[in-house]
Amino acid sequence: MKLRTRLNLVVVGLSASFVIVLVGAEINSARYAVREDIQGAHTVASHFLGQLAQIYSAVGGPQLALSFLQRLGRIRANDIYLMTASGRVIYRSPPTTYKAGRYAPAWFAHLLAPQTPHESFELRGGLRLVVQARPSRAILDAWDDVTRLVAYAALALVLVNALAFWSIARVLRPFPIITAGLERIRHGDLGYRLPRLAGLEARAIEEAFNRMAQAVDDKVRAERKAREAEARLEERREMSALANQRVEEERRLIAHELHDEFGQSVTAIRSLALAIASRNEVRESTIGEVARLISDEAARLYDAMHGLIPRLAPVSLDALGLAATLDNLVRDWQRRHPQVRLALRQALPSDLGPSVTLAIYRVVQEGLINALRHARASRVDIEVSSDAEQLIVMVLDDGVGLPAEWSRPGHFGLRGLAERIATLGGALEVGKVAEHGTRLRAVLPMSAAT
Repeated sequence: MKLRTRLNLVVVGLSASFVIVLVGAEINSARYAVREDIQGAHTVASHFLGQLAQIYSAVGGPQLALSFLQRLGRIRANDIYLMTASGRVIYRSPPTTYKAGRYAPAWFAHLLAPQTPHESFELRGGLRLVVQARPSRAILDAWDDVTRLVAYAALALVLVNALAFWSIARVLRPFPIITAGLERIRHGDLGYRLPRLAGLEARAIEEAFNRMAQAVDDKVRAERKAREAEARLEERREMSALANQRVEEERRLIAHELHDEFGQSVTAIRSLALAIASRNEVRESTIGEVARLISDEAARLYDAMHGLIPRLAPVSLDALGLAATLDNLVRDWQRRHPQVRLALRQALPSDLGPSVTLAIYRVVQEGLINALRHARASRVDIEVSSDAEQLIVMVLDDGVGLPAEWSRPGHFGLRGLAERIATLGGALEVGKVAEHGTRLRAVLPMSAAT
């Protein structure tokens, strides 16, 4: 059932209840009024007639009493009878002319009719005067009053309910507009706003609705922008991971080419130069000097190439594995910096994937480079460990610590390393240790490691 119908029914019920109570009160009041009126009129009439009839009868006999009653006629709300000793009626008061021929409904008369008192008076000559109360006219007056009240109440009921129906319809008129607006919001039309609504309450609902719709629209737009930004970021991460993969593949190929082809060529050039310089006939000549210069330059180029190959991609990862490659890396740096104490502890699983293997190597390599070249450390501790859930790589030094500008744009070493670790689902932490020193810590999930 609609709200409008329910409100109308409530108004009709309350109005009808009020009318019913009002009519009931009027009937009850009329009942007491009829009883008091009839009782009072009968008491006055009976005493007055009884005394006069007895006087007339004593003075002039029955004929004088009969003549008195005939001249008197009818007394209000009472029937007067003059009867003989045998019960024959010799006189009856004439019928009333007040609202003659009309009577109240029997149910109403039964509801209002009081007990009808009557009085008898004995007169001379064996006559008896009877005064009988008749409330029919008083009940008819009450019926007319009640019907008039019902008519007025029905008219008022119609007018009040018509006004109430119109007011309710006017108050509820904005509700279909609000419902339609909610449906449009539910179907995704977040730009819809309610028009200006009539009425104080409706205007408050309209303003609250529009504020809510604006907040929802703003939130959806923000969420859409966030999803788009996240999608772009994920796409860039995928592109970055793909680019890193391609770069590593190219580095590996270049490293293998340098190691296999270029290294052999440089070794051959040096061997030929040494062979030329070792001949007796050219040992003391200018050619011998040139050959020795070629040999020295080839040796320098060979050393530079072997220092460059690990920066590109350690060839030994494919041949020896991660543990041996890390040992070689630490020994190589120890040989270059004998005054620094390097310590390596590692406990690695045997089934690491190539991406995780290279990431671990890069973390150790970056930590060593930063500690030995920039932090001026005297001790570097390297630890690679794992458990059932994660793999941890940590490089700890006692150097001067991180520079204040290490994370500014343009410093791609640690930032690129952090991006590489994040691509594998891990995290890279860089921080100071006590007053001096730096700790580089990478955590990788074992699910990515295997």
